[in-house]
Formats: sequence, C-alpha cells, structure tokens
Amino acid sequence: MNIYNKFKLDKTLIIYLIIFMIISMLTIYSAMTYLPKYLGNIAIKQGMWYLVGFLFIFLIIKFKNELFFKQAWFIYFGFCFLLLLLLFIGVDINGSKCWFIIPKVGSIQPSEFMKIGIILLSSIVTGNFTKNKNHNIKEELIYLSKMFGIFIVPSILTFLEPDTGSVLIYAIIIFINILFSNLRKRYIITLLMILIVSLSIFFYLYIFQEELFIKIVGESIFYRIHRILDWKNGTGFQLENSLTSVISSGLIGHGYNKTPIYFPESGTDFIFSVYSSNFGLIGSFLLLILITLFDLHLIDIARNCKNTINKYVIISTTSMFIFGQIQNISMTLGLLPIMGIPLPFISYGGSSLLSYMILIGIILNIYSEEKHRS
Repeated sequence: MNIYNKFKLDKTLIIYLIIFMIISMLTIYSAMTYLPKYLGNIAIKQGMWYLVGFLFIFLIIKFKNELFFKQAWFIYFGFCFLLLLLLFIGVDINGSKCWFIIPKVGSIQPSEFMKIGIILLSSIVTGNFTKNKNHNIKEELIYLSKMFGIFIVPSILTFLEPDTGSVLIYAIIIFINILFSNLRKRYIITLLMILIVSLSIFFYLYIFQEELFIKIVGESIFYRIHRILDWKNGTGFQLENSLTSVISSGLIGHGYNKTPIYFPESGTDFIFSVYSSNFGLIGSFLLLILITLFDLHLIDIARNCKNTINKYVIISTTSMFIFGQIQNISMTLGLLPIMGIPLPFISYGGSSLLSYMILIGIILNIYSEEKHRS
C-alpha cells in the first residue's frame, strides 16, 4: 500500500508544491545575477528549505493534527513570546528587528510563524462559536472580544519591529474568520462602519492635520505610514526598474537567466518582476493561472469539509495566500504600495516557506480526515 492510499493524501496539492518549487528555484537562480556574492547560492538554499518543508509535511501527516489543535493556545503564546524577545535581542537589519540570526542556519522571522498560531487559534474559536446556531448578545460579544484579543497582541509586537505587512495579514485572517462565521450581520456591518469612520479620521488627520497626526502616532511611525500611503508619488528606482523590466519583456521575455535591469530584493519582494522579465507576458499569464488553480483547489477542499474548525483553517490559510499573491504581484506593477510581502511559495525565504509548508501539511491532514469521514 503506497503512502497516498494509506493516508489518503491529496496528490494534486503535492504536485502543485513540486511545480512551485521548480519555478521558485529557477527564478531565484536568475535573480542571483545582481545579488551580493556573500549571500551564496540562494536557489540551492531555497531548495533545501523546500526539502525541510516536505520533511515537516511528512512529520505532520505522521502525527496528525491533534497536537496542533490541542496546543493552539500554547503555540500562539509561544510565538507571541518570540515576537517580544525579538524587540530586545533581534538583529537590526535596515532599521527593522524582524529576525533572529542562527549561526550556520540563517535568519528566522517569528512573524511568519505567528500566522500559524493566529490561523489555528482564530479557526478554533470561530469553529466552536459556529457550532451553536443561536447566540445571545453576550456570546457574540465574547466571541468578538476573543478575536480582537487574538489579533491585537501579536499585532502590537509585530508593528514595533516594524513589520506592517504581517500586521495586515493578521487582520485579514481575523476578518475572514468573522466574515464566514454565523455572527449576525449587524455586528459585521457595525465593524465595517467603525472601520470606515476610523479610516476617515485617520486620513483626515494625515492629510489636513499633519502636526497633530505626528503628535499622536510619533514621527517614526508617521514616516512609515507616509512611505506606504505616498507610494504613487515616489521616485524610487526599485519600482521604476521593476516596471521597466516587466514592460520590456514583451510576450516571451528576455530569456531565462536574463534580467537586464537591476533592482533590490529581486529574489524576495520583486521575484515576480524577475520571472516576468525572463518569461514575458505569456509566462506570467501561465503562472497566474497556476496560482489561481492552486487557490481554487484549496477552496474546493474547504467547501467539502464537514468539520467547521477544519473549514476555517483552510479558509484562513487560503485567504492569506490570496492576499499575499495579490499584494506582491500588484506592488511590482505599481498598483499597490511596496510592503515587503513575499509571493507565497515563489519568493526566497526560509521562514515564510516553512510556515506555508506547515499549513499545507495541516491541510493535507484535513483532506485525509475528511476523506476517511466520508
């Protein structure tokens, strides 16, 4: 009996990961043209992170999901502690304390793994809340309070690093859980109204009361926000060269391993620009189709879940992937602000890739569990 039949694995999902691994390694190798030599062969490193990720998937499949679900609070607070520790002993790189440096291993970014804790805990809280179809006001307010608490603690710690992109992903995860819960719509409408009013006040102060805004949020935070909101007026060569690289590639690209224009972060934030430069509009379109099919496959697994907690885990994870895909590709084209969010499974990065692979391992277990149930 092979492993697929024994565990009822989703072979399609495994195939997607293998294809992503090949695309990622090839594109990162091409991006190395302009990267500093001291980084070494990061394409090989990415391949090694993928192998570690597949090992994690194998271990997760072997030990099932009970450990993750039973220890969700411990996992969550464990990563919160790492975020707190990061503020004191984290390594400062380009003005941000987002990483621990482990000798002979590399950098570890706790905010990437924090997403696992938030997905698990918010899915459990939402799943348990949804089991009861008739809620009173007290139960609904307790649920919203729990979800706010799950969001706010790691968000403050991550924002202080600073890592605004991860905070936004935390918010997406929480919002999607609330949106798909059976919370009465009046609460969701109220939350949206509060958000709209808060943003209106925020932008009013930012645009018309700059001095007061700086007094409230502080000068350093103001300039971080200004850099994000004013991206359209920026003249950074990073975005300009990215756009030039994509536009000049034509239908079929400049050819593999031919990236004629330099821009920083070519192996991470701007990996899509490198890919587009090499393979052109046709290659980019094929990659977008592949990504879309991958997302739709995850949505299909979620739709067939009978266990509510399982369903919310997949919905949260897929929403995180979709947001990352849209944000990363759009920022390379100048459509959205540059926020340092990687393209899932394609951009170089051990922490982000391992966190994604762990979540895929959990989803593979969910698929197996649901198949056995049916």
